[in-house]
Amino acid sequence: MALAVAKQDALAARIAGLSFVAGGWLGAARGAALERLGAMGLPGKRDEYWRYTDPASLKATVAPKASLFAADDEPPVFDGIDRVKLVFVDGVFDAAQSDDLALAGVEIERLADAGARDIHWAAGLYAVLEARGQVPVQRPLAALNSAFATDGLLIRVTGKAAKPVSLIYVHNSETSDAILHHCVKLEEGAELTILENGPAAARFNKVMEVDVAKGARFHHIRSQGRDHERRAVTHVFARLAEAAVFKSFTLTANGVLTRNEAVIELLGDDAVAHVAGAAVGDGQFHHDDTVFVTHAGLRCESRQVFKKVLKNGAVGVFQGKILVKQGAQKTDGYQISQSLLLDEDSQFLAKPELEIYADDVKCSHGSTSGAIDETALFYLRSRGVPMRAAQGLLVLAFLAEAIAEIEDEEIAEDIRARLEGWLARHDH
Repeated sequence: MALAVAKQDALAARIAGLSFVAGGWLGAARGAALERLGAMGLPGKRDEYWRYTDPASLKATVAPKASLFAADDEPPVFDGIDRVKLVFVDGVFDAAQSDDLALAGVEIERLADAGARDIHWAAGLYAVLEARGQVPVQRPLAALNSAFATDGLLIRVTGKAAKPVSLIYVHNSETSDAILHHCVKLEEGAELTILENGPAAARFNKVMEVDVAKGARFHHIRSQGRDHERRAVTHVFARLAEAAVFKSFTLTANGVLTRNEAVIELLGDDAVAHVAGAAVGDGQFHHDDTVFVTHAGLRCESRQVFKKVLKNGAVGVFQGKILVKQGAQKTDGYQISQSLLLDEDSQFLAKPELEIYADDVKCSHGSTSGAIDETALFYLRSRGVPMRAAQGLLVLAFLAEAIAEIEDEEIAEDIRARLEGWLARHDH
């Protein structure tokens, strides 16, 4: 009882300074999310899926101050990719810095503009997948987002998008506290690539809901980095119909605290969902990947591939689950989480899970943690490769399986270049 009271008190303090916007279809969705949030309260360190990550700074009344990152000479990630740029500054859409919303060849609207209408296609998606994702594991920070998101994009795709849609998040205020909510709906046979990069704010809470219809394909590549003191919690909720494809990759470097959650439902037969991540952290760095994949259709495939390189006391967390429902025969589920610890001060905490209610499936999970292979290092050194270069090559080889999940080779090469730059700036 005392724990429940403490959660409710924390919730009351957190939402006291937030604005609740009523009216229209969005107001109704916000109200339902607020009811869910009230029933849950905010997460605590004693909650099962928060044991390894302290949510205190993510739910604090005021966002902890985060100093602005001093820009270096390295060009922004995805800078060489032909894309439609949509810019948010401290959580607010900046039309002046953004491209024309029509350039991508898809339907894009701001949440702030569309929310006041009585009827909108997003009414069938906004907070819908988030609500489904609250069972069996509660995700109160996602419900908080649905109730109080101040901005975001509503993207509807009916064919193949002409260019990737690039969401760029700019952090300009040391005390900014951004809450963004995006909805993406791909109609039958459609295809879209979304790129995301930038620190966004001192504290960032983002939800993306993705509905992938029959035969549609969705690609998501994001880079979280640059600001050393930022804090972020993100959720991706996805629903896949028959023969739909969902692929998401995240590169994370820097940041004092990052928690990325992915909740994916494969509802149609022959659907495919891949979620991957590569994280590199040095010092005060805590990175948490929490993934829940549900197989409900026949012959569906899922992959979870997460690699973390940690040093100087950095902490990595992976919590991944594959749930195979009764009747979901011929399921192929694969999960791997691995860490490379570059010193004895860093740590990796893993909780892989399988829950299977079908008898004709192929599911596997594995988790390992260790140092650089001394034999491989000796081999490279014996061939004249300098120590730092040899260590860098082995780190990149370790991360290669995760990066291989990116289908677009141009984007994958950009990600590799970012990792090489990070390694060049950090001694091993």
